[in-house]
Amino acid sequence: MGKSGEKMFIGQYEHTVDQKGRVAIPVKFRKDLEKGSIITKGLDGCLFIFPKDRWRTLAESVGKLPVNKSAGRVYARMLLSNAIEVEFDNQGRALIPSFLREYAKITFKVVFAGVYDRVEIWSNKSWQEMTKNSDKDAGTIVEQLTEVAD
Repeated sequence: MGKSGEKMFIGQYEHTVDQKGRVAIPVKFRKDLEKGSIITKGLDGCLFIFPKDRWRTLAESVGKLPVNKSAGRVYARMLLSNAIEVEFDNQGRALIPSFLREYAKITFKVVFAGVYDRVEIWSNKSWQEMTKNSDKDAGTIVEQLTEVAD
């Protein structure tokens, strides 16, 4: 379980996007996202989906970033102005708006990745490239993060 009894999202699932931009949300993620969730631009070229309660916490922290700092303004715009509520149809599909599909280069195949408190949606091609690069650099990444944690 995540914070305060929240569901922890883990694993990865491949799905396809239909011609209308709808995609079936993996069942393992759907039950916690159907209660209310937000999709927005993520980092590294993917999309983020947050359960509403986690989104609210994140949006509040982003809202507290200093507006006199360019990085704070840019991050707030990227995350908040591109956010929309996820709506599910009776088949468990959600529409990913075209501007978000374009940002994440999503055409047909997507990968849903559970990353603790959020779900990331990647184009299959971007996911393959990212995992190849991160697998290659895994030792260095872990070493850098260990230094930060100490």
